[in-house]
Amino acid sequence: MEQNNIPEENQPLSFENRIDLAPLRAAVDNIKKEVGKIIIGQEAMIDLLIISILANGHSLIEGVPGVAKTETAKALAKTMNVAFSRIQFTPDLMPSDILGTAVFNAKTTDFEFKKGPIFSNIVLIDEINRAPAKTQAALFEAMAERQITIDGHEYPMEPPFLVFATQNPIEQEGTYRLPEAQLDRFLFKINVAYPSLDEEVMILERKHEQKNKKIDDVVSGVLTATDIAKYQDTIKSILIEKHLIQYIASIVENTRSNANLYLGASPRASIAIMDASKALAAMNGRDFVTPEDIKSVAPAVLGHRIILTPEREMEGLSAEKVIKQIIESIEIPR
Repeated sequence: MEQNNIPEENQPLSFENRIDLAPLRAAVDNIKKEVGKIIIGQEAMIDLLIISILANGHSLIEGVPGVAKTETAKALAKTMNVAFSRIQFTPDLMPSDILGTAVFNAKTTDFEFKKGPIFSNIVLIDEINRAPAKTQAALFEAMAERQITIDGHEYPMEPPFLVFATQNPIEQEGTYRLPEAQLDRFLFKINVAYPSLDEEVMILERKHEQKNKKIDDVVSGVLTATDIAKYQDTIKSILIEKHLIQYIASIVENTRSNANLYLGASPRASIAIMDASKALAAMNGRDFVTPEDIKSVAPAVLGHRIILTPEREMEGLSAEKVIKQIIESIEIPR
């Protein structure tokens, strides 16, 4: 399993920004500091999740059990002073279990809508691929439109509204494959690898030191809903040159004409790469996008949006390798 890599800027910044990014960078540093109290390693996953928050996109986190997918999402949510809910998806989960239902009020002799756990700011969905199609369809509307429709009435989600979903790539018994349209609504698919030996030793030591402490006892909130909205607006102002827009379009267009692929990426993927690369640039203290930003986020944006041909899949070729080949084959604009 390959892990998405987000390179850090090692060189000091020697330019003057049009936008004051100091508050945003300080907020990101504070988030990482708080999450680091619980999570050892997994820097790539944490960076991508922070990017998804700044770019206002949902993320699908894939990895074997026990690699801190859920813990990382919970710790990240705890750093924000917003509403949080966790939903465990199961084969018998019904749409009303997540959306809510109409309850009869004897006093008013009328039905009142009682909101379900989806009405939150940060929603963590564990094992998203275990729920049936009807429940996935209900979730799809919330993710795509940031609203739900019940009995002809529309109920908007309060911003920010972000879904972090997990799934296990190994165990497939009792699971349902997510529709391509739903996968396309995730900004990222984040592949989570095992920790290194040194990181695992640190995990054991940290667990021993903290004993029975929970996330709520260790992680503090550092952002408000207003802060998140402000930083999301800042990301929209990050500069991207026309030749870099052409570069993004060329990468995505290549997925549609690549002989190894049965299904290529949609224009939504192009927009996702642009938004994510803007967020990464801002996190690194720049108010402009570079080709390296695009190359860094493209694999996590494209990995779940393409499908290999049956022949290439039987040969053992992976989507990650094809994406890498595509990115390497396109000339980097200078």
